[in-house]
Amino acid sequence: MELSYDVLYDTIFNMKRWTVIFRVLANINRLKIIKMLSGSHKMSVGEIADDLNISLKATSNHLAILKNLDVLESQGAEGHVFYFVNSKMPKDFQEAINLM
Repeated sequence: MELSYDVLYDTIFNMKRWTVIFRVLANINRLKIIKMLSGSHKMSVGEIADDLNISLKATSNHLAILKNLDVLESQGAEGHVFYFVNSKMPKDFQEAINLM
């Protein structure tokens, strides 16, 4: 059975996408961040760092990764940036998160 170029491309693209998803979700702190922010919670970088007991820099890096992949959104208010779960995150991420 021969696969067409389009089917092969789609299969490879999907495998690469799932690899990215699993790499991102393989970090326990990122999973904790998603859990903390689920349910319409908004938290600042400092609050998240305190809850996780990790540095502000590490927290910011985790938040940037999640935001770049549209898992999180942010909003500035009162001199702080607050993060929350993106209600329109990509479906593949939503599917993986729902397994948690």
